[in-house]
Amino acid sequence: MARYIIGIDQSTQGTKALLVDEAGRLIHRADRAHEQKVNEEGWVSHDPAEIAANVLAVARAVVEEQGVDPADIAGIGISNQRETTVAWNARTGEPLCDAIVWQCSRAQEVCDRIAQREGAPEVIRERTGLTLSPYYPAAKMTWIMENVPEARDIARAGDLHLGTVDSWVVWTLTHGAEFRCDYSNASRTQLFDIEKLNWSTRCCRLFGIDPAWLPEVTDSDACFGMTDLDGFLPAPVPIHGVLGDSHAALFGQGCYAPGQAKATLGTGSSVMMNVGHELSRSQTGLSNSLGWRMGGETVYVLEGNINYAGAVKTWLRDDMEMIESPAETTDLSYAANPASRVYVVPAFTGLGAPHWNSEARAAVFGMTRTTGRAEFVRATVESIAFQIFDVADAMQRDSGVSLAELRVDGGPTRDPYLMQFLADMLRVPIVAAGNDEMSGLGSAWAAGIALGLYPADVARGVAPRAGWDAKMHENDRTARIKGWRRAVKAAIAFAG
Repeated sequence: MARYIIGIDQSTQGTKALLVDEAGRLIHRADRAHEQKVNEEGWVSHDPAEIAANVLAVARAVVEEQGVDPADIAGIGISNQRETTVAWNARTGEPLCDAIVWQCSRAQEVCDRIAQREGAPEVIRERTGLTLSPYYPAAKMTWIMENVPEARDIARAGDLHLGTVDSWVVWTLTHGAEFRCDYSNASRTQLFDIEKLNWSTRCCRLFGIDPAWLPEVTDSDACFGMTDLDGFLPAPVPIHGVLGDSHAALFGQGCYAPGQAKATLGTGSSVMMNVGHELSRSQTGLSNSLGWRMGGETVYVLEGNINYAGAVKTWLRDDMEMIESPAETTDLSYAANPASRVYVVPAFTGLGAPHWNSEARAAVFGMTRTTGRAEFVRATVESIAFQIFDVADAMQRDSGVSLAELRVDGGPTRDPYLMQFLADMLRVPIVAAGNDEMSGLGSAWAAGIALGLYPADVARGVAPRAGWDAKMHENDRTARIKGWRRAVKAAIAFAG
C-alpha cells in the first residue's frame, strides 16, 4: 500500500500543499493565495480565518487532484511564514484581529519605549539572540494587547492565545485540542531563551506578555496532535515536522553539518548557516536562533533576514509598472548598459540584517540622463544579491568559517542573471535546489523521517537543478560592493 505525506507550506503570499510519496518525491502541488492587506499607514495584515480555510482547501485539493485515496495519507508536516503573529479566543476559536505580518513595523513605538528601559535591549539580545525590533512577534503581541480592546478582557477570562502561524494552524487542524509551536518558531518570537530553551520570564515581563498566553514548545519532529482535515481523512493522522519556513528549507537543503548555509528567496530572503549544537553568538548584528530540535538534540543557526527579495520584482510590476511579469527582469538585466552603476536600496520598511535600521527608506543612487528602464530594473534585481552578500559576509566573520558554497531555493533562483551576479558577489558556487519547494519538502521529510517512512538522509536523493560559478573580475566586484555600501550608508543617513 502506498503511503504519502502532505507537506503544508503556509507562506506570506499564500498556502501550498505538497503531496510527497513514500520515496520522498514531490508528486503534486496545490496552492491558494490569500489577501495581502496593506493600509494607508503601511501596516501589513492577513486574515487568520482565511489562512485556516486555505490550509484545509489545499490539503484536500492536493489529494483529490492526484486521485490518491485519503486513507493512504500517513501524516502531515507544516512549514510556516515566521514572525507573523496571531491572537485568538481559545474558547470561541475567533481571531481577535487580523494577523500582523512579519513585514509590518507598526510596533516600532513599542520597541522605542522598551529601549528606554535601562539594559532592556541587552537583556533581550542576551536571552533571545535577537536585536530588539518590531519585526519579531513580541512587540506585535504588545501592540495587540494595547490596541485591541477585547484582548485584555479575554486574557482576564483565561481564554487568550497568542502565537506564530504554526501554532494557529496546529490549533485549527486539531480543532483546538493542541496549542503548540516548535522550537524554531519559538526562537523567533523574541520571548524565548535560546540557551535555557524555555519562555523567558524576563523578556515576557519587558513586553507585558504572560507566558500563559503562549503555546507549549515542542520538538520540531514530535507529534503536534492528530487531524482528519476536518473530516476529509477517514481517520486522524499525526502532525509531525513543524518548522519555520527558513528552517524547514535549511533541513530540506541537507545543511546538517556546521558551516553549511542556504538562502531561501521568496518575498523576503533568509540566509541561514548551521553552526552546530553550541550557541555561537553573533557580533555583527545577525540573529542567533534555533534551527530545529529533533530527537531531543538542538541545532543552532546564524541568520540574516532581508525584507525585500522577490518582493522587489513585484514592486517593479505592480507599483512601478515597468514589467508585466517577474520573468521579464532577466532579459532586461542582460540588455542594460554594462557601464551603468545604479544602486537601488529597497528599504521600503527599513533595512534588516545586518544593518537593523527600521527608519531607513528606499532610495536610488547613481542615475544619469542615460539611465533607462533596463538599467533601473537591473539595479533593482542586483539589490537582492547585494543584500545577501551583506549577510553572508557578516556570517563568515561571526562563525570564522569561509563559505564553500551557498545553497539556494525559491522562485527568484530561476533568474539566471540574479544567480550569476550573486555568485560574482560572493565568489563561491551557487547551487540551486532541485525543487523550489524546499520549505514544504523540508517539513514533509521531517514528518516522514519521524514516522519511519523516510531515511534520515532523504534530502540527498534530490539532485541540484543548476549551479553558477563566479566570473566577474575582482576589481569590478570590489568596486560594485564599495558602491553598494556607500548607497546603504547614504540611505541610512537620509533617514536621520
